[in-house]
Amino acid sequence: MKAVHFLVASVFLALASSLASASDPSPLQDFCVAINDTKNVFVNGKFCKDPKLATPKDFFFSGLHIPQKTSNPVGSTVTPVNVVQILGLNTLGISLARIDYEPYGQNPPHTHPRASEILFVQEGTLYVGFVTSNPENKLFTKVLNKGDVFVFPIGLIHFQFNIGKTNAVAFAALSSQNPGVITIANAVFKSDPPINPDVLAKAFQLDQNVVKSLQAKFWWDNN
Repeated sequence: MKAVHFLVASVFLALASSLASASDPSPLQDFCVAINDTKNVFVNGKFCKDPKLATPKDFFFSGLHIPQKTSNPVGSTVTPVNVVQILGLNTLGISLARIDYEPYGQNPPHTHPRASEILFVQEGTLYVGFVTSNPENKLFTKVLNKGDVFVFPIGLIHFQFNIGKTNAVAFAALSSQNPGVITIANAVFKSDPPINPDVLAKAFQLDQNVVKSLQAKFWWDNN
């Protein structure tokens, strides 16, 4: 009888463990609305080519060694290498990016909703950091020099700022074929259509005219 009880308990624990570790598949875009018919289907990710038709070109990208222009309001340029650039990355859960910074340029506060990031500094000196979630909102920062590496956990707001007097270059590896990026200032002040200024004035404790000025500036600078 004890053996039967032990067996039942073992089965129950195994089932409980299985249920506890179950989860929905990770999204590969911002959203994927369910439909009840088979027309206009959009899969979570991309459709797969017949493996027999794959070629080396499907797994290749060239040009990541080329410096990019940084003449923009933030003084940096990100060159992504994700599933859009390399179709063979589909389902593999990884991607890459090169970031070029002019002196005192920055990759402004942003998040990757679908990926953690590991950053490697090839040239220059960067001040980097991330902020934890509510309610602590603890800031972790570090000055990185050539050869240094830093990690940004998935979904957390983070940034990089070139504090040197010369150009800087970094490479980032991310744990998604399509990590996505939400630049905080753009999302808040450059949404389409604009967020009601009353909402932002209350949220940031600013005068509504200041909010309208920021919205106008972001639309002007980025269009």
